[in-house]
Amino acid sequence: MPDGTTNIGTTGRQEPNRWERALREITTGNAIISVLAIVLALIVGAVMIAFTDEGVQASAGYFFARPGDTFVAIWEAVSGAYVAFFQGAVYNFRSAEFASGIRPLTETLTFATPLIAAGLGVALAFRIGMFNIGGRGQMLMAAAASGYVAFAVDLPWGLHMLVALAAGLAAGALWAGIAGVLKARTGAHEVIVTIMLNYIAFYLVSWMLRTPGLLQAPGSSNPATPPMADTAVFPQLLGPRYNLHFGFVLALVAVVVVWWILERSALGFQFRAVGENRHAARVAGISVPRMYIYGMLISGALVGLAGVSQVLGTVTTGFSSGIDAGIGFDAITVALLGRSTPWGVLAAGVLFGAFKAGGFAMQAAEGVPIDIVLVVQSLIVLFIAAPPLVRTIFRLPAPGGPKKRQRPVVSTTARDGKADAL
Repeated sequence: MPDGTTNIGTTGRQEPNRWERALREITTGNAIISVLAIVLALIVGAVMIAFTDEGVQASAGYFFARPGDTFVAIWEAVSGAYVAFFQGAVYNFRSAEFASGIRPLTETLTFATPLIAAGLGVALAFRIGMFNIGGRGQMLMAAAASGYVAFAVDLPWGLHMLVALAAGLAAGALWAGIAGVLKARTGAHEVIVTIMLNYIAFYLVSWMLRTPGLLQAPGSSNPATPPMADTAVFPQLLGPRYNLHFGFVLALVAVVVVWWILERSALGFQFRAVGENRHAARVAGISVPRMYIYGMLISGALVGLAGVSQVLGTVTTGFSSGIDAGIGFDAITVALLGRSTPWGVLAAGVLFGAFKAGGFAMQAAEGVPIDIVLVVQSLIVLFIAAPPLVRTIFRLPAPGGPKKRQRPVVSTTARDGKADAL
């Protein structure tokens, strides 16, 4: 470089350090969108709680005379509702002993058990590029199969539970496999097929519940089954004082198994390849129709586990056609919130289990309508489905967006009044 020059270059750009890179990865990742979606939904829920509270409505009538009363009423309504939610879902700090205080958490995990299992099934189908909307039908068929084995077959303890569990998993897998086979052989869209299978399963189970000798309890005219045999019921994990049962352990095992399938097995690699681009997967020698069938079979077995958990763990005194309790559709929300990853589904299932347990406590303690909890759940899905909206509200950078242009480094050396720019 000759003397008497002014150096203006871009080679002096400073690369972001590791902390800046980490911050950018966090703010542009999917996890932060899920967290902020929950925050936004809770804020909207707080607004709805405030608007529906009688104390807030009364104080709003004289807002301009004493505005402070309105803000105090809003705070008391919202904080009281969310404190009741926490006490009903996590820990009741007003209890005299720890054993009673921890009961809400066990209820949350109990509610979360079928949500985790069914959410895993829907998430696995998502990873293959398929939409398993038939969770309700698969749960009903699994519940019918496992329930029949549980009350109609006489087997010793332990073996009876395993046979009932296997029957439920097989029924759920076969019911979902119908959609997989039709998709693979005829190209029928799995969304339409699984929705139709939901109706078929519902009316089929309803008919069996009204037919003596099938699922209907002997000597009863009610469309319900007999109680499950004690030898087939899932054991309680923490004793008879709590409702948490062995199904939660099976759900955790299912999380690990699905993670291993997707991340460590050759089958999981083929699943992910088909989900990313089925045409490229076919060129690479992967049998796409076979992956559709295998994927729906495994997905149906996982959703079937949710139905088995309901029959052998939660509703052991007999069940009706409402045994699915909307879990088949809630599983879609859980899979979306969990970003179709096993660990994400686990966290989302626990969160929605907390919504169910805490929502009832909120309604009982503060008179908050349970519908508000359902609205919050729906808003979470809405915000997750619209990441640009969340990023705009919180002013987060877009993933893969252009980085800020670095200002050029200028160095000057004045000599003889001459300057050469490089």
